[in-house]
Amino acid sequence: MLSTKNNKINVITLGCWKNVVDSENLLGQLTLNNAAIVDDVESADTVVINTCGFIDAAKQESIDTIVEAVDRKAAGKLKKVVVMGCLAERYRSDLAGEIPDVDAYFGTNQLSEVIKALDFNYKYELLGERVVSTPPHFAYLKISEGCDHPCSFCAIPLMRGKHRTKPHDDVLTEARMLARQGVKELILIAQDSTYYGLDLYGERMLDKLLEELCTVDGIEWIRLMYAYPTKFPREILSVMKSNPKLCRYLDIPVQHASDEVLKSMRRGITNRALRELLATVKSEIPDIALRTTLIVGYPNETEEDFQTLCDFVREVKFHRLGVFTYSQEEGTTADPLGDPIPKAIKEERRSTIMEIQQEISEERNSALMGSTARLLIDRHEASFAVGRTQWDAPEIDQEVYVKNGLQLRPGNFYDARIVDAIEYDLYAERVSN
Repeated sequence: MLSTKNNKINVITLGCWKNVVDSENLLGQLTLNNAAIVDDVESADTVVINTCGFIDAAKQESIDTIVEAVDRKAAGKLKKVVVMGCLAERYRSDLAGEIPDVDAYFGTNQLSEVIKALDFNYKYELLGERVVSTPPHFAYLKISEGCDHPCSFCAIPLMRGKHRTKPHDDVLTEARMLARQGVKELILIAQDSTYYGLDLYGERMLDKLLEELCTVDGIEWIRLMYAYPTKFPREILSVMKSNPKLCRYLDIPVQHASDEVLKSMRRGITNRALRELLATVKSEIPDIALRTTLIVGYPNETEEDFQTLCDFVREVKFHRLGVFTYSQEEGTTADPLGDPIPKAIKEERRSTIMEIQQEISEERNSALMGSTARLLIDRHEASFAVGRTQWDAPEIDQEVYVKNGLQLRPGNFYDARIVDAIEYDLYAERVSN
C-alpha cells in the first residue's frame, strides 16, 4: 500500500456532535504522531471522511462527499481516501461495491484501524486527549456510546451498537483535560445520557457524574443533552437545583405525543406520563429551558394523531424545538410499515409545528425585554458580539446579539440587558460590571 506518513491529512466531519468528538479523538492521535493536518481538502494529500448514516438527507450528503473525494483522487489531486463512521458501519459492503476507489472503509469503533491505515501508530496510552475543533471555550463530552432502547424508527443501534458507559474516572479525566485547554462549557452527549452507568455499575449514575463534573476547576457551565424521557432519573433535578454550574437547560427528545404513535415507535411512555414528567421538571426547576425533538409523518400517524401532537406543543410550550420528517430506515422495526405518508404532507406537518413553535418563541422572547442575562460570547459578527445564555446550546438554539460589542471577548462571560426580541434571536446592550 502507498505510504501516506508524510502526506497532508484533511478530516471531514459530517453529522452529529458524537461524530465531532470521534473526529477530535482521531485528530488527537494524528497530532501525537506528528502528522501534517490541514483544514481544507484542496491542500490535502489524504482525506478522511467521518460519515453520518442517520436519515436519508445525511446519508446522501455523506455519499456525495465520498464521491467528490474519489473524483479528486481520480484527477490526481488526492492520493488516498479513507471513509469511517456511521454510514461505513452500516453499509460497508455496499459502499465498497459501489465506490471501490475508496482506499479503506472503517466503522464507528475502529479508530485504531483508521490510524494504522494512515501509516501511524495508535497510541493506546492516550486517555481523553483530543484536538477540540469547536470554538475553544466549549466542547462536547461524550459520556457513553451506543443505545439499548428499541425505538422502531431509529437505526442508531445498528451503527453504534449497544449502550456502553464511559468509565466515571475517564470522563472526569477528559473533563479536566478540556478545562486545562481553556474550555468553559461542557456539553454532555450520548445516545441516552440518563442511562449512564447502568451497564457498567448496575445503576444509573448520571446524578453522581454531574456532581463530580461540577468540581472541575475552570468549567463554568455544564449542559445536558439527550435525556431520554422513559424512566427519567428524577434525582438529577435536585443536582441541577443545587449546582449553579449546571445550566438550567434540559434536552428531552419526546418524538411524539399520540399514544398510538408512541406505542408503535416503542418509546415505552404515554402522553400522560410525558406530561407528568415535564410538569415535574418545570415544578422542580421553574427557570429551566426545555428542548425537544419531534418526528412527523411516522407511518401510522393519522391526522388525529398529528393534532394531538400540535395540542401537546401548544400546551407544553417548549423553549426550543426541532422537527424531523420521518425517514424509513431499513433494518429497523418500523421498516415493514413502509412509508405511506407523502413527502408533501410530512413537510406541511413539519411547517405547522414550527409555526406553532415560532409563536411560542416570540411570546417567550418578548417577555424577556428589559431583563438582564449572563452571556457567554461565541464570536463577533459585524459590530455585534454574539453570545448565548445558559438556556441555549451552541449551533441549534437562539443567540443574543450585543450591540457595539466588538470589545467583548469570545470565551468570556458578560451581563447584558435585552433591548429587542424577534422569534428566535435577542438583541442586547452590555451592562457595566
